[in-house]
Amino acid sequence: MRKVRDYDAELKALNDKARSLKAKRVEQLGQLVSATGADALDAETLAGVLLEAIASKDLAAKEGWRSKGAAFFQRRGRKSGGDTTGDGSGIPAEPGGDTASRSGGTA
Repeated sequence: MRKVRDYDAELKALNDKARSLKAKRVEQLGQLVSATGADALDAETLAGVLLEAIASKDLAAKEGWRSKGAAFFQRRGRKSGGDTTGDGSGIPAEPGGDTASRSGGTA
């Protein structure tokens, strides 16, 4: 005889997992804002910059932003090699350095 599946329990477990993943993503985005130094911007300015980036049709600019982002994460990975958080989300001691000042001119 087959075991009866508890669909309600499975659905609840999936919803809990989705909620957990969403919370983790929000936390990581907050850490990214802090690590890049963008937390020094007021919320309206930061939202405006992000909206401009989303609306941009300039592929060359987007590729430039992507490469700067990749370089940021590579530098950050080397700086936080001794990360004790276990999830790889360690924030460098000096967030952004000159990265934040450079990105202000390209937006």
